[in-house]
Parts: sequence; structure tokens; C-alpha cells
Amino acid sequence: MPRTVTVGLDGSPESRAAAEWAAREAAMLGLSVRLVHVGEPVPEPLAQAPLLGAETRRHWTERVLREAAEGLRLRHPGVEVRAEHLSGRPAEVLTEEAAGAEVLVLGSRALGRVGGFLVGSAGLSVLAHAERPVVLVRAGEQAADEHETDRAGLPSAAAARRPVVLGLDTAHPDEDLIRFAFEAAARRGTSLRVVHGWYPPLYYGYGVPADAELLTSPAVAEAAALTEALCPWRRKYPDVEIVEVSRPGSAAELLVDASRAASLVVVGRRVRRSPLGARVGHVTHAVLHHAAAPVAVVAHP
Repeated sequence: MPRTVTVGLDGSPESRAAAEWAAREAAMLGLSVRLVHVGEPVPEPLAQAPLLGAETRRHWTERVLREAAEGLRLRHPGVEVRAEHLSGRPAEVLTEEAAGAEVLVLGSRALGRVGGFLVGSAGLSVLAHAERPVVLVRAGEQAADEHETDRAGLPSAAAARRPVVLGLDTAHPDEDLIRFAFEAAARRGTSLRVVHGWYPPLYYGYGVPADAELLTSPAVAEAAALTEALCPWRRKYPDVEIVEVSRPGSAAELLVDASRAASLVVVGRRVRRSPLGARVGHVTHAVLHHAAAPVAVVAHP
């Protein structure tokens, strides 16, 4: 059965922005969109209430799904759109739905004009447990936001797309993560900006070493490691322009800075099956809360 681009829809502005993003991505992938609304069971006392009961919630859910699906079909006529209501805890159900999706798309409230996301507990739980790629989209995100500015200085769909940004750990260059980023850039006909942050050796904290070569050798070595990690991918995707960024400092800060001129930011999450629960990692967590573009989290071993 073909995978779909699945969207967690709850009728909020952020989930509607996620649905629009999903439809554009589905068009590029040649896949269908599946809108999923997850409703928690109504406690029995409330279920009988005339205005708050199960019947009222069902009608509201059906209207939200119907209107969202009809709107997507009108704006994206080449994309098949399906809608479904499911019952259960949203985080658990959406994590299960992600398993059969090409990508799961979730909405999140923007933190303001500076950028970033306000990620709720349910969203973080899905991000931490889903083993398929999950994309987080801010409320108000529009198609033009993925493009460069026009002569008037405004983002325009007539302009070239902004680059895809990939955060890469050269010590563990996972193939699934890198492939996702390259394919995203190839679909968009844009460049891939690969960002690698690293920390200088400890002796830098004790002053400048006498040998000037010690100042440059770590930078050279880190840059070389990034180039080596990307070498086979240059051959696999010869049409994708690669911009390598290897700089000392926080990887999260470098990625957040790069996100301001990106169409999509791609970061990884290691799959850890621990009794203490799953985590998204500190770099990914920071990027999610401060990035100015949609963020794709790709789980990998």
C-alpha cells in the first residue's frame, strides 16, 4: 500500500498551515494527503451534555475534516485528499499513524516574529517516538515563505526556492537523514546547505597556543570530515548544489541562524528504546523551539 503524507488536524490555524504544507509536499512526491483528526473519548457525564457531548463533538469534527479536505482539493487539484477521524490519545494515535506514512506533518504555534515553535507535550511525544520523518510547521506558514524575495523585498512563489538546511554530525553521518535532505533539495530544485558545528579542543580555553598551526588544524580537520561524509552523496545527487558550513560553536545556534534563509531544516533523532523514555536530543530540541522555517525530524539508529 502506498505511503501517504499524513497530517494531524485539529482545526487550529497551525494544523491548517501543516495541511497546506503537506499538500505541497504530496504534489512534489506524487502521493496523497491523509488528514487525521484524533479525538479523545468524552467522559460519560459530559457525553450526555447537549452542548458538550459526543454528538456535538462528532458534528464539529466532521465539519473540520470536510472543510479542510474540500479546501485542499480546490487549491491543489492534482492531489488526492482523504480525511479520517480516529479516537484515542492524540500522541499515541499519531505515533501509530506515522508508521504507515511517508512523512507525518504537525502544526505548531509560532513564538512570534523572531521565529521558532511552541511545541506542546503531545507534539514532543510524537517527535520522540515516531520512527518515520515528522515535519513541524508554524501557524501562518505560506508557500511564498519557501522562496527568495522578489524586487519588492517580499517572499514570492515566482522566485527561486530557499535552500534546504541539514544539520550533520560527521561522527555519525546517518544515511537516512542525509538521503532525506538531498531528496528534499532535489524535489525543490534548490541547494543543500549542510551545517556542522564543533567545539575547539580544551586547550583553547587556556589561552592561545604558541604554535599558530594549532589554531587552524581543528578547523581544517572538521571541514575535511564534512567533505568526506558528503563525497558519495555528491555522486548520487550531481544536480544538487552543496554548500558546506563547518564552524566552531553550537550546532543548534548555527542551524537556527541558517533557518532564517531556509525553506526546510532537516535534523536527526537517534532511536533509543530506553525504559526512561525517548528523547529528541538537545540540538533537535533547540532547533524545534527556535527555527524560523519548517523542521523535519528524521529518526535513525
